[in-house]
Amino acid sequence: MSANNGAVQTMLYDANKKSVGVAYLLWFFLGSLGGHRFYAGKTGSAVALLATTILGSLLTVVGVGLFLLGIVVLWVLIDAFLIPGWIRSTNTLLAATLTNNNAAQ
Repeated sequence: MSANNGAVQTMLYDANKKSVGVAYLLWFFLGSLGGHRFYAGKTGSAVALLATTILGSLLTVVGVGLFLLGIVVLWVLIDAFLIPGWIRSTNTLLAATLTNNNAAQ
């Protein structure tokens, strides 16, 4: 029975794990909209990035928007280096959660 639980745990992990490649695709195509952050489970900062992008775009007419969009560009560039760690942490947490659930049964 234990081997069966291990197989189920492995299948659940494979079905729910995050991919660094997908995160980078989202970063490349939807970076300023926070797509990669939503994918990595960083919803709060993803909403903040999205709001900053929208606000910066709307305020470009006034000139202040360019400053906000500059912050967005810097933020997204820094995220490129952080993505692998986020995905590794998310997958490690998923594995630990599945292991704890398996041990509780």
